[in-house]
Amino acid sequence: MLLKFIVLIISIIALYLLAIMPKLRPSKNLKNMDGWLYAHRGFHNNGSEAPENSLKAFALAVEKGYGIELDVQLTKDLVPIILHDYNLRRVCNADSQVSTLTYEELMNYRLFHTQEKIPTLKEVLDLVAGKVPLIIELKIPWRAEPLCSAVSELLKDCSGFYVIESFNPLGLIWYKKKNPKVIRGQLSTDFRREKMVGDPFQYFMLKHLLLNFLTKPDFIAYHHVHRAGLSFTICRKLFRTKPVAWTIQSQEQLDNCRKYYDIFIFESFIPR
Repeated sequence: MLLKFIVLIISIIALYLLAIMPKLRPSKNLKNMDGWLYAHRGFHNNGSEAPENSLKAFALAVEKGYGIELDVQLTKDLVPIILHDYNLRRVCNADSQVSTLTYEELMNYRLFHTQEKIPTLKEVLDLVAGKVPLIIELKIPWRAEPLCSAVSELLKDCSGFYVIESFNPLGLIWYKKKNPKVIRGQLSTDFRREKMVGDPFQYFMLKHLLLNFLTKPDFIAYHHVHRAGLSFTICRKLFRTKPVAWTIQSQEQLDNCRKYYDIFIFESFIPR
């Protein structure tokens, strides 16, 4: 009886490790992420003329020598635009869903009471022109194919270094199948502690990185507050997966995270 119990426990542990196992031989180009600090949604201040995910914020990041993290989603007519929220309420004071608006309609709105429009991915790529690396978060509410396909088409002629990441594992699976040379990262956090509204089972799977066996990420971007999570720690220490911290908001947080992460996404302060 004891032997069966031991075998059962070993089997469960083995299955767990197989489930969270990322790509064991990540892309050689992954090293190009190193040596940069990444400005979250550009070097922005939502009380200034350079709000988040605006061309001015991206231009400032380039000027100051920071890499850039940005968010991409689709308009109703399938144009990849740069915006974090699915709804315009917070950023444009308008209760409208991005997915219900065409690109032309979206151009009527301004970010945080400034003159800044919501930029397209193409505009950002033209602005950055390969001067700094990009971490491109794919905002995928359900189906991955429309956004991944549109973004992949634009990025095929990108002159600089970039990686993609997403909370939605379907986006990583799409890239693994359709464009495997692109470096991909799994975004995650402790969804319950963050009090996010959603399916508890899905959030459990994502928090514990239990779909890594399908997505095979090159890196894992984890909320720095929850860096002690078991699955994240195993991926970092046992599988040696590159850990990316989001989002650092003070020098103190940055200093406290240095031994846990290789890459840092920051906002609201000037890091040193």
